[in-house]
Amino acid sequence: MSPKPAKSALPPHTAEENLAYTRQMLGELRTVVNAEGADMLGYLIEMAYVEAGDILAGLRPLSVRGHRDPAIGMPLKPAGKIKL
Repeated sequence: MSPKPAKSALPPHTAEENLAYTRQMLGELRTVVNAEGADMLGYLIEMAYVEAGDILAGLRPLSVRGHRDPAIGMPLKPAGKIKL
């Protein structure tokens, strides 16, 4: 007998509300990691923060699946044997 999935006590949120919340949390995380001197982690969090802001502002789509540029047509060569 499988258990019933737990219902959330919180009301459902819109995608916009979830993105706004995520962006807010990323801003807080950015402050924490920058205070610790974790430069690379701070940079990656900053990029996610900017991306969330762009999505909220309508500058970027929520997802890029299926919208990527096609391959440039360069043939891929199979890897050859490595000579030592």
